[in-house]
Parts: sequence; structure tokens; C-alpha cells
Amino acid sequence: MLTSLELQQLSQSLEGTLLYDELHKTIYATDASAYRIMPLAVAIPKSEEDIVKIIRFAAKNKISITPRTAGTSLAGQTVGNGIIVDVSKHFTKIIAFDPIKKTVTVQPGVIRDELNLFLKPHGLFFGPNTSTSNRCMIGGMVGNNSSGTTSIRYGVTRDKIVELKAVLSDGSATVFKDMTSEEFIEKTKGNTLENTIYKTIYEELSNTENQREIIKEFPKPEIHRRNTGYAIDLLLKSELFSGTEKTINLGKLLCGSEGTLAFTTEITLKVDDLPPTNNVMVVAHFHTIQESLEAVVTAMKHHLYTCELMDDTILNCTKTNREQAKNRFFIQGDPKAVIMLEVASHHSMDDAESQANALIADLEQHNFGYALPKIYGSDIDKINELRKAGLGLLGSIVGDNKAADSIEDTAVELSDLPNYIAEFSAMMQRHGQSAIYYAHAGAGEIHLRPVLNLKTKEGLHQFRNIATEVAILVKKYRGSLSGEHGDGIVRGEFLPFMIGDKNYELLKRVKKAFDPNTILNVGKIVNASKMDENLRVEAGRVEPDIKTIQDFSDSMGILRAAEKCNGSGDCRKLPSAGGTLCPSYRATRNEKDTTRARANALREYLTHSEKDNKFNHEELYKVFELCVSCKACASECPSNVDVAALKSEFLYQYQKANGFTLRNKIFAFNSKINNLGSIFPSLTNFMVNLPLVKKSMGIAPKREVPLLAPTTFRKWYEKNKSKAQNNSFANGKVYLFCDEFTNFYDVSVGVDAYELLTRIGYEVIVVDHEESGRAFISKGFLEEAKAIANINVAVFSTIITADCPLIGIEPSAILTFRDEYIRLADDKENAEKLAQNVFTIEEFFKKEIAIGKIHSDQFSDVEKTIKIHGHCHQKSLSTIEATFAMLNLPKNSLVTIYNSGCCGMAGSFGYEKEHYDISMQMGEDTLFPKIRATDATVAIAAAGTSCRHQIFDGTNRKALHPVTILKSCLK
Repeated sequence: MLTSLELQQLSQSLEGTLLYDELHKTIYATDASAYRIMPLAVAIPKSEEDIVKIIRFAAKNKISITPRTAGTSLAGQTVGNGIIVDVSKHFTKIIAFDPIKKTVTVQPGVIRDELNLFLKPHGLFFGPNTSTSNRCMIGGMVGNNSSGTTSIRYGVTRDKIVELKAVLSDGSATVFKDMTSEEFIEKTKGNTLENTIYKTIYEELSNTENQREIIKEFPKPEIHRRNTGYAIDLLLKSELFSGTEKTINLGKLLCGSEGTLAFTTEITLKVDDLPPTNNVMVVAHFHTIQESLEAVVTAMKHHLYTCELMDDTILNCTKTNREQAKNRFFIQGDPKAVIMLEVASHHSMDDAESQANALIADLEQHNFGYALPKIYGSDIDKINELRKAGLGLLGSIVGDNKAADSIEDTAVELSDLPNYIAEFSAMMQRHGQSAIYYAHAGAGEIHLRPVLNLKTKEGLHQFRNIATEVAILVKKYRGSLSGEHGDGIVRGEFLPFMIGDKNYELLKRVKKAFDPNTILNVGKIVNASKMDENLRVEAGRVEPDIKTIQDFSDSMGILRAAEKCNGSGDCRKLPSAGGTLCPSYRATRNEKDTTRARANALREYLTHSEKDNKFNHEELYKVFELCVSCKACASECPSNVDVAALKSEFLYQYQKANGFTLRNKIFAFNSKINNLGSIFPSLTNFMVNLPLVKKSMGIAPKREVPLLAPTTFRKWYEKNKSKAQNNSFANGKVYLFCDEFTNFYDVSVGVDAYELLTRIGYEVIVVDHEESGRAFISKGFLEEAKAIANINVAVFSTIITADCPLIGIEPSAILTFRDEYIRLADDKENAEKLAQNVFTIEEFFKKEIAIGKIHSDQFSDVEKTIKIHGHCHQKSLSTIEATFAMLNLPKNSLVTIYNSGCCGMAGSFGYEKEHYDISMQMGEDTLFPKIRATDATVAIAAAGTSCRHQIFDGTNRKALHPVTILKSCLK
């Protein structure tokens, strides 16, 4: 067993980082699979020299190393009990590009979509397109031989390999590339490890008996998507081994080897011309799965660019996903399955239209599909995003019954697909199962998932039995048990059956030649672990009883809320992918700062902690520290893992055991303190910005503490409300929520809102109510927040109706009614009813514009250019489109929305001295550069008070609340 001293010595020798604390071992113990293996350590290398040192250390100490990029592997390839070597942070360079030869050389940590952004100006792209393309990395795609939606046109990753530079298991470096037979033979001469590898491959594949066995037992060569063991069957195409190809490239063998043969450090790929831009997608709707698959055989005769299936289970999951619900627009009726069929033309849109019509006519002639709508333009992108979310959406299924990834990657020849699925469905019926069907129908690969409870012995028993029977069925059709996701742990043990014992022994000899010390990703492909061992959950375990102050019944408790994270890693996407998720990861590029790490760490400690208070772990505090509660995960994560809710509960439980700090108390009780401070606001403003006071409160010296207004909004309202009583109020009555930010700091915005609404015909009423409780929630003071929620629900539930709504100015405050109050209020029924009639002021305007109560004639025609930065809670719980509709009301307003991510202030977070730098980095990721590039004459709209302060601190530009901008446009 390695000692901490030995690990410390390795750490000191590396340019990068070696982590072996409990937290990092915990968050790297899982990937996107069902498995959990605690590693000895996690290495974050900075250079190839680091990788060499790690490999030699592993060989000396007889431990395994597991290469890892984004950790989105579904078969357990990137978990192991040795050192996890994460190259995703530093190995991210595009090294070389040759537009003439159409090749590009990259390090393994380059993200697929980032590579394509680089290639696009040159009219090129890297074809293989996985559903994780905005965060998966080329190294992982090579390790898995990834395919994705485009394989029917552009092939798989293995087809794109030109060269692989790799470090071998003895620490020596080599390059695998095309070579002639003579060059290959020359490589067999000598005594190096590289010579041994070439010698072994030559001797084994020259053996005619081995050749016959490979041809007999490996999957049909017509099945292009296959990851069955090592690709020795493809090497037989070389003239060296009685084939016809003039060259041979062992890089093709490494592709799909899951890091078990060598450690790849540079990858040279062939790239393709960009696909046509004239596209039409036909979304065929079916009453049965079987009919949809029979239709595929007909559809694939039409030279499709996409042929992807989604069943009703996935489609139903989209209904409750905030981000994907809006992408369901194309659904007609209640289909059991839909297939997305895309045609395209380099010539013209008329040609694409003609192809689509021919496809539809062919399907109709065969009576396939009850609806065949055509989709165009950006709507195609929305449907593709819905398809990509499929795997993550399955994680949102509530409870312990989950879509298990034991058989989800089988591929058969396309002509065999209908019969194969018919037999599969009959088998599932025998097991009392209704499986989930989705993905790559056009390639003969359907992702099939049984719904199992792996926490029960019965579920675990079915896990193995179904996997075994499916292996037998796939073998019957000479299919591949893995089409693109790899063998890993989940399929590795079935390899002897799938390819025959003789071929399996041959694979073991190939592994031995590459890795004589058995250190490279041990337990994958050969000598694999059992598929029903090392699972995340233990069958038959007693579920821990975890009491929470918030109501997590929508997920059957907080543990199951955390367990919804299936590791798909959507939280690792970068700013170029759009959206907000996840601001802290984007700033640090550390796995610790992902939504996934937080959910996994919480799951781990709630499951395995022996403490009475299972939340009382410093490791959990560290993993949640940089979470800014932006709520992006609640909408952009396909599994709807609401880490902001998890964090507030954790902070409450942790601080109950360890105490609440003075600074947290000051921030949490800020509204109460401001009640006193507003008696003498000038004195208060002078005091709070004294350097000594800021230092004592732990506030960053570079921050200016927001200044109290000369009077509060409540006082202004009481003084001025009688002045509007002579108005006609033709549009009815609304209640305005006087949030704590508007009341003390942004009084002018409150005044603008009041005057704007009254002047266009609304009676505005402000009643006596409590603050929103936002500060209490963010700092974990949930008992105080609960009391506030109860009071506000009681106050408003009797007066708020559809005709007389409650509207709010500050998004983070008013949206507590629609979010946290549902979890906190004792009167949940009334809280939910109230939430239906609570709106941000922008939402209210959009609604009233739609019914004609507010119209452009009420506003001037002065030209105004406006850019909108959306508050994170607006983007997650509401919509920025409402702000667009509101500001677009004046006829000559030119309004656009920044794709701006999170500003990084996040309430008090950006004011805290230890978080100042990370806060500013979050702003720099997307928002600040866009604002700096915006002309000074352009108005910047930002509804959030924190956003406006952060914009000023980061760019010296003053942003305005949308209400203020619109009020200035009144006639």
C-alpha cells in the first residue's frame, strides 16, 4: 500500500498537481456510469514529462493509472483504484493545423465543439458528434472510438485517426501512424517495448488460424459502429495479413482501447468539409417502437444526414425540464416514438425540400408514421438539443427506479434492426420490463435501457440477467455489444462470449505486449471487473433517514435529489457553448467546482457518513464554497439537479453543528440592519465603506459597499400613493412586492416601476409584508427564511389572484415565491397556488402586451439601442424573452440579448474578500468583454441589483433596470 509520503514525493516532482485528500478521491470515484471505485489519488499533469513520471511511478509501485478527460464515460472506463490522471485542465491546446491536407493536431483535453469553432472559419469540421459534444474531449473520443449522430455520413473517430503520439507503459514515447508493410516489419526488430508491440501484433495476426477465428467471431464488418475489445479485426485489412490495404496504423488499434494500451498525448485527425447549410428535418411520429424501426430501413435509402430516435419516456421527461420543455414544439399528439430524419443539400433549399418530400412520400407509401412534419432553420437545432439531452433527462426520473446503462450500446446491421428489437422487446416483457429506446437508429444502434432499482437485490439480479440475455441476442445477430460507449466495466466480462475464448486470449496477449506491468487502466476490456460489482449503490442497503428543513418530496428526499446527477457532465460546458452552467467551473476549470462534484460529494457523505449530522463534513463545505446559487443547474442540467437548493440545506445543517460566522449573520440579517441604518443613511454609508470596517467584515477592499438611499421606497410610497388616486386605472389593480433591495438601495427603480405602471393605467398597491428572505436562504439561515415564507404566503394568499397579481422588481427576491417558498412554507398548498400568480415585472408586461392592455402607442418613437444582460434566476426560473418583449415595446427600440452567462457577483459572494478574484473571473468569462465591446451610446439593461453593481465594478459602465429604461420612453 502506498504511503502518503510516497504520494507527497511524487507530488513534489510534478509540474502539475497530485491530489489525495478525501474530497478529490470522492468526486473522482464516479463518472457517468453506474460505478464507484475510490482511487488512491488524482493527478492533474501539466506536461508530457509529468505523465512519464506518473507512469514510471505506477510501474514501480504496481498500481493502475486511469486516463480521464471530461469523465462522461458510461461504461466505467474512467474510474479505477489507482491514480486517475485528469488531462482536461492543461492538455487543451490545438497544436497544429494544415488546411491543405485537412488535418489538425490537438492535445487530448480539447473539447470537440471548441475544435469545431476553430475549424469553422476554414470551412471544416471534425465529424463525430456525441450528445456530450460541448464538453467531451478528443482524448476521450479516441479512447471510446466515439460516433454520435453524424456517423451515418461522416464515420466514427477511428476513421479520422492520422497519428497518435503516446507514452508507453515503460515511460517511452512513440508515434503511431500509417506505415508500409516494410516499415512495420522494420519496427519488429530490436528490444524496446515498441519493438515488442510490433513483433507481437505481426506474429499474432500473421497466424492464419488466428485470422480465421477473428473473421468468424468478431461482429459483422458491415456494422461500422463497434467497440468490441481491441480492433484487431480491422488490422486484418492490411496486406501484411492477407488484406488489400497498403498501409497499417496501430493508432487505429489504440482508438477504442480505453487507455489500456498506451497514454495518448497528441492526436492528429482528418477533418471534413462543413456539412450543407440547406437542411430540412422530417420528424416522423409513430404509435409503436416496432413501426418506427421498420420505417428506418426505408428512410435510410434517402441519404440522410441524421436518423435519430426518441421514445415516449424521454419525451415525457422533457415536459418537466425547464430548458427542454420549450424544445417540444414539434410534437403532435402522443407518439410512442419519433424519428428525426434530416436531409441536406449543398446546392439549394429547393433541392433539400425536394429530398424531404421524396422521403415523406416513401414513408407514406409504406404507411409509416401518423404525422410527418417538416422542420426548418434554427428549429432543427432546438430538436437536436432535445435529442442530445436524452441521457441526462433520464436522470430526472424520480425515485430509485432508474434507466440502467447495462445494455444501452448494442449495434446490429441495419437490416437486422427490426427483428433484433422485436426479440429484445419480447425478452423485456418476459422480465416485466418496459425499456427506454433512443438514439442512433440509422446506424443500427439503439440505446436500450431497462428501468431498474439497483438498490434492491432483485434489481441487481435483473441487471445481470438482462445484460446476459442481451449479449446472447446480440451474438445471435453477430452484432456488437458496444457500438460507441465502450466495453469498460459494464460489458468487459462478456467479451470472451462475444468474440470467443481464443480471440479473448489473443486480446490478453496484445495487452501484455503493450502493458507488461499491467498498469494501464486495469480491469477494462481484458480481465474486466464483474459488471455487478463496484456499483454506486449497494443492493439491499438501508436507506439513511435524512431530516431536512426544506421539503424535497418532489425528489423523494434530499439524497435522491442528489442521486439524480448521473454524471453526464453538462456542468462542464464552456462559455462558448452558451448558457450559464456552471460559473465556478468555467472560472477555475476544476472538477471540484462542477455541479456534478457537488451532487456526488453530497450523495457520498449522506450515504456513507457515520456522523449523526451527515452534513457535518468540511469536505462538503469545500465543494459547495464556490457555488454561487445561480440556479442554472436547475434548468440547464437535463436531470434538474438543483444544487442551489442542496447548498442552502447543507449550509443550514453544517452551521447548526459549527456555528454561524459574524459575517454571515451580517449579510443574512442585512435587511434588519438596514432598518436601523436607514434612520441616518449618510452616516451609515460613511461608516460601512471605511477600510477598517470593510476589513473587519471580510469585504474585499476593491468593493464599494452599496449605499443606502436617502429614503426607503416604503416611505416614498406612503408619501406619494395618494397622488395617483385620481387616475382612472383602466387596466386594473396589481400588488407590487417591496423587496429589501428596492426598499433600501434601489429606491429610484421602485419609484420608476410605480410611476410607469400608474401612468399606463394600473393601480399599484404595496402592502405590509416581510422581506423576501433571499439573504437568509443564500447564507443557510433557513429557520429565519421559513418564518418569512410562512408570513408572506399568509399575507398574499388571500389577496393575490389571476386578475390581481403580485409583481416584483428584483428577480432573486420575487422568484423566491415560485421556488424556495414551495420548499419552505408550511402551507404548501397555498404557496403553490400563490406562485401561479406571482411574476417578475418583465413577465407581467409581456403578458399584458399579449392581451393588448399595454401597447406601443403609450411610448415615444425615439430611437434607442438596448442590450440585455439576464439575471441568473430569470434565466433559470423565468425567461429573458419577457425582458426583450417589454423593452421592444417602443417602436424604434432596437433590443438584443447578451449571451452573457453569470455576472459572478451572486449577492454577497462577490463582496467577500476570498471570493473577489473568482467573482471577477466569472464576469470576465463572458459578460465583461461583451459590455466593453458595446458602444457607449447603447443602454445596458440588467434587472438584478447585484448584476448592475458587478457590471460597474468590472467595466465602469452603468447598467439600468429595464423598468427605468422603459419609463424613460413614456410619452
